[in-house]
Amino acid sequence: MKNLVKITFLLWSFGAWAQTPQDIFEQGNTQYRNGKYSQAIKTYEQIESDGYQSAELYYNLGNAYYKLNKIAPSIYNYEKALQIDPGLKDAQNNLVFARRMAIDIIEPLPKTVFQRFNESVIYPISYNQWAWITIILAFLSSSLILGYYFSIDSGRKKLFFVTSFVSLGLFFMALSMGIKARHHYMHDKPAIVFATKVSVKSEPGNSSEESFVLHEGTKVEVLDQEENWYKIKIADGKTGWLKQDQIKLLK
Repeated sequence: MKNLVKITFLLWSFGAWAQTPQDIFEQGNTQYRNGKYSQAIKTYEQIESDGYQSAELYYNLGNAYYKLNKIAPSIYNYEKALQIDPGLKDAQNNLVFARRMAIDIIEPLPKTVFQRFNESVIYPISYNQWAWITIILAFLSSSLILGYYFSIDSGRKKLFFVTSFVSLGLFFMALSMGIKARHHYMHDKPAIVFATKVSVKSEPGNSSEESFVLHEGTKVEVLDQEENWYKIKIADGKTGWLKQDQIKLLK
């Protein structure tokens, strides 16, 4: 397990005696270092309840829950940290340790080349970032086209012609990737099982047949909702229904 990380929040105050989020965060870090993990959790969650979110905050929350051997909350908070900052190595490493405490061992379905490409290249970049990439490429393409139009020298004209088509191709590629990233973000609904042990039903209802059993800390994908029941899918492709209060959505 890695140690805590520090973060600088945007400072705010309601008066001369008000604590800033940074003050509260440092207070939580001190409690953590002193082994007061439950108090640290309350302190960190106070910051979250005030509307402040960051990868580092969720990472520290995951660490505190991990120290208390609370599987589901630790996995949940590491996942939240990685949603904000997919490149946070400490959260990636600690998530591996936390998952080892989970009971369920689910063999994921093999992924196609396109699925692996999407998950490794497209999805880690937010659709807002793809939008900026698209805008930059559009500006570059326009500039190169203008350069081709106004250029007199035949060599430069040829260079502008080729590079404008290349940049235009990259523009449409980035645009399609941005659309795909946004579609994934809008429809992807991951969640973590928080109940110690749950019976996944074949239909939404307590009296329906049990399909399989899951334990706390398992990550699922929410496909549909019917009243207070969620239809979920796990990594090996199995689907079933769980009560809404048995899982916690990651977004």
